[in-house]
Amino acid sequence: MLYDAERGDMTIAVVGDAMISRRMRAFRELHFLKLVEIIRNADVSIANLEFLFHDYESSWQWTRGTYTRSDPKNLNELKWMGFDAVLTANNHAYDFSEGGFLTTLKHLEEVDLPHAGGGPDLDHSRAPAYIDSPRGRVAVMSASSTFTDVSRAGPGRPDFPGRPGINALRHDLVHHVTQDVFEALHKANRELGLEAHEEAQAQFGFQGHSKLLDKRTAMRFLEREFRLSEAFKIETSVNKDDLEGIGHWIRGAKKQADWLVYGVHCHESGSTGEFHGGSRTSPPDFLVQFAHWSIDQGCDLFAGHGPHFMRGIEIYKGRPIFYSLGNFIFQNETVAWVPYEGYQRFGLGAEHTPGDYLEARSDAGKRGFPADPVFWRSVVAVCTYEANALKEIALYPIDMGFGRPIPQRGRPVLAQGLEARETLQWLQEVSQPYGTEITIADDVGIIRP
Repeated sequence: MLYDAERGDMTIAVVGDAMISRRMRAFRELHFLKLVEIIRNADVSIANLEFLFHDYESSWQWTRGTYTRSDPKNLNELKWMGFDAVLTANNHAYDFSEGGFLTTLKHLEEVDLPHAGGGPDLDHSRAPAYIDSPRGRVAVMSASSTFTDVSRAGPGRPDFPGRPGINALRHDLVHHVTQDVFEALHKANRELGLEAHEEAQAQFGFQGHSKLLDKRTAMRFLEREFRLSEAFKIETSVNKDDLEGIGHWIRGAKKQADWLVYGVHCHESGSTGEFHGGSRTSPPDFLVQFAHWSIDQGCDLFAGHGPHFMRGIEIYKGRPIFYSLGNFIFQNETVAWVPYEGYQRFGLGAEHTPGDYLEARSDAGKRGFPADPVFWRSVVAVCTYEANALKEIALYPIDMGFGRPIPQRGRPVLAQGLEARETLQWLQEVSQPYGTEITIADDVGIIRP
């Protein structure tokens, strides 16, 4: 063989959300340094970058969440750990408006860290980032199904530029309800004047064309679609226009790269499984649909993230699908500044500081993320391919310090003993619906297709 890439051998490491607000290289614990070594030893390592990197140059948005900001120098910490590319499409992209997001992309360019999922227009947000590794060229793409309209990238025209933002993956949502509920919603629509208001807006015409519904079996109520059915059900499906547009970029990348990775940030849930925060352990149907479709288009790995805890792993047509890799670095409690809106929500005044806000938000660790261990456990997944076929997935459990104080928790180290076993057992359980077998040996999970 002339080139090593011809062999079809590759190792790709993927992790969940990197919410990094502090330095990494200062620490010397053996189980931290071993984790760094695992990331560095993979041919390509990829993280979801769910933080912004700026110096507060731009205005904040009303988000009702964490206002993500890290010193731009901390991007070098991710490179030090061994990451080769990051994904930037997520629901925090516009915490500090368009300017905060574009500034983050600028800093990524300055440190030469390839990124995918956002850009100056829709095509740039859908386009891949390419990584040249010793054993082949990898194309990385990403999207987010959880987004605000203001963060959504838009296409341009010959006579008008596109708009910056993230690659938003839209989905259609239908609520199926029984006859009595359907009739009650119809009545509420009429009596509250909502139906008349919708008809007036449609007649006025500024809303453009909208989906026509048969009022005998379907209706809109508070901007949601409801359908008459024999049983209650929530149905989701991927937006067809987004499938078409994303498909062009996947198929094009297949012609320019040896390996394709797609990541999706998704807080939405399926209808089964227990709640942790606002999400269930099951993924929504549209995410399963998109993950399968991305593999069908030629992707070699699908990496999901978003709900901040792990969801199941599926092997589909010999390719791995991670429905959520949870967190990887979880330092959203050491941001330097918080805007007025954050303090106001918890009844805090101008005399209070970010430490007061963060303590109030979790009631000193009694609620929210600090109170649930699932948000502080995850894995580094190292996928090994030989002769273009998936040979093995090694799952290295990580511990982000559940129960430790704010200045300590959030940094990952390799989990050990009981913590490692419980993390992998959780992953075994949530992967059962897909028939995925995970064996555990020496604190590492192994999948062999």
